[in-house]
Amino acid sequence: MSPAHDRRRPIVVGAALGGVLIAAALGAVLTADDAESDTIAASGLAGGQEIADGASGAAATPIGLALPDLEGELGQNEAEPEEEIEPERADGGCTIGALSIRLGSTGDGVECLQQALADEDFYDGAIDGDFDDATLAAVISYQEDADLFVDGVVGRESALRLEIWPDEESLVVRTPPPADGAMDSTGHLLSPVASVGADAPPLPDNSGSGRRVVYDRAGQRAWAVGGEGEIIRSWLVTGSQYSNEMPGTHTVYSRSEMSTAWNGQAWLPQMIRYQRTQIGHIGFHAIPLHVDDNSPYQGTEELGTRLSGGCQRQHNLDAAFMWAFADVGTTVVVT
Repeated sequence: MSPAHDRRRPIVVGAALGGVLIAAALGAVLTADDAESDTIAASGLAGGQEIADGASGAAATPIGLALPDLEGELGQNEAEPEEEIEPERADGGCTIGALSIRLGSTGDGVECLQQALADEDFYDGAIDGDFDDATLAAVISYQEDADLFVDGVVGRESALRLEIWPDEESLVVRTPPPADGAMDSTGHLLSPVASVGADAPPLPDNSGSGRRVVYDRAGQRAWAVGGEGEIIRSWLVTGSQYSNEMPGTHTVYSRSEMSTAWNGQAWLPQMIRYQRTQIGHIGFHAIPLHVDDNSPYQGTEELGTRLSGGCQRQHNLDAAFMWAFADVGTTVVVT
């Protein structure tokens, strides 16, 4: 992502999203329902349209204005619970040791942050590993000065600028490409970044049970798991550069054969939504296409890296499998 795209303030994002929501109300952002049993949860719907609650699986809840799907350059760094991942930086330096740290966080990652802020002359307090009010004030000052999203949370964008973000590639497991024409147990062709059964990387710890989809943010990988706990398929994805996919157990609440990104610049084929944020939906979809010429936004070699605005991009063969596997009501566990 270029520095120009990296530099967004909350007021800019708010204005942009406000325009998007107005456009959505006018039907400018369109989606298509794939089956009668599916709830449409995307933009361009008439007032009173209902949307299923993806977090709790509760009855459909009316919404006044439909939200867009989060893809593209959002410039936001939504808060998320701290999650230790313990990687090392490529050059051996310290890292924040988590996907994000914030007020109340403690430990070596906070100490690393405090030292980095001190080196940039934004912090003159104790290097004690306690993310206190003084550290928060320094983070906010740094974000303002660097023209980053100002929220006091040190996630990917702030940590990258401070050079204390982990080496992401060290967390990604790349399996050998399957043989030409290889299929999974459901009869779907494997993509170059997919694997099955014993050839697949093991599931993350504490990733649920039963039939489900598991998405590991640190490793940028998804698994489709059968009712007996067997790995039907595993594949690399391209996730959010803003770490706004919330960990926990979610439920697929909406699907569209074709959707568009919040800014109207990308087609999102086979969109499967499982998380609704305050500003839009997050889900799995095929590689996005530019609206102006239908060219893909990325290649297969970029799967396993963070490039999206929130959703998980998939190789088209993996997206076709996911479309068949993840009906409305399917459990999605995000680690």
